[in-house]
Amino acid sequence: EVQLVESGGGLVQPGGSLTLSCAASGFTFNSYAMSWVRQAPGKGLEWVSNIDSGGGVTTYSDSVKGRFTISRDNAKNTLYLQMNSLKPEDTAVYYCEKKSGSFVWMPRDDYRGQGTQVTVSA
Repeated sequence: EVQLVESGGGLVQPGGSLTLSCAASGFTFNSYAMSWVRQAPGKGLEWVSNIDSGGGVTTYSDSVKGRFTISRDNAKNTLYLQMNSLKPEDTAVYYCEKKSGSFVWMPRDDYRGQGTQVTVSA
């Protein structure tokens, strides 16, 4: 059974930093690209970032480019999102998602974690 468990969210002041983690199990983690997506209150899901199976290719939405860094540790079956220079508009529930294959352009599978809340407020 595929399981994705996000952690690391919390309350942070504008300009602060957080690192999110996503522990994956139930599939061969190093064979699949992964994504982070987020959902702000009252809004739909927004794609944040992708990473390929080997960790060498990453993509970012314009809204987070230059501030967020996606990475993965395939030995630990864990996906990360380092978030710097956080803004109030980054407030959302953050989810990790599994892709259907190893490349960043592949569609997502129907697997998403329970999410972790990030609140950016003074």
